[in-house]
Amino acid sequence: MAATIPVDETDLDFDHGSFDSAAFTAEALRNWQNLAAVIDHTLLKPDATREQVESLCDETIRYRFACAMVNPVWCSTAVGLLSGTGIPVGVVVGFPLGASLVSTQRQEAAALIRLGARELDMVIPIGQLKSGNHHAVHHTVHAVAAIAHHHGVLLKVILETALLTVAEKLRAAEIAIQAGADFIKTSTGFSTSGANPTDVALLRGVAGARSGVKAAGGIRNLTDVKALLEAGANRIGASASVAILRELGAE
Repeated sequence: MAATIPVDETDLDFDHGSFDSAAFTAEALRNWQNLAAVIDHTLLKPDATREQVESLCDETIRYRFACAMVNPVWCSTAVGLLSGTGIPVGVVVGFPLGASLVSTQRQEAAALIRLGARELDMVIPIGQLKSGNHHAVHHTVHAVAAIAHHHGVLLKVILETALLTVAEKLRAAEIAIQAGADFIKTSTGFSTSGANPTDVALLRGVAGARSGVKAAGGIRNLTDVKALLEAGANRIGASASVAILRELGAE
């Protein structure tokens, strides 16, 4: 029999404070510099080359993005390129399937932190969630959160909303937050679809002011970004980041 989540079922209905999406959106879109500060400049494709990672980091420095987000194999490279800039390197964990052993994810997180990663984006064990094993989901997230927070590292937890029912999205968001997520995140960008305003609004409704909400996957232009910010996102993950900023006047 699947274990149940070790939290109060009334948590989903409790008032967890409010996040002023309208005010956040207005400030983020006031200029391209403000918008860059809430975008994770991302390169996660499997065939990414060193030259492309170098370009990503150069752009991250030039535009002062929130972080440069890369795959584990490029962590040390990105850390070296961003050294002294004050801009963190973000790295994915258990990506993109969320089907790794908990021990593997803990080891991966610890190794990446040793290499200099300051933000981790992990994927929940999606199959465990859909099997009703909420305890396993909580345990997995908490295991990585404990390592991340011990070192002052930010943890974003990817729910892969395209694969979940509405009830599963609500439950996954609550589990992730209670297990220690600093952000709950919509998508890997490698599934059937990516971020959409409906899902972002749903996640913000669960999070309230308790955690951030990161929208990622298929975000290609300023119109997309504006809709997701208005829905409640306060971090955006995108590979089209520079093109988006140029719509707002960046050179």
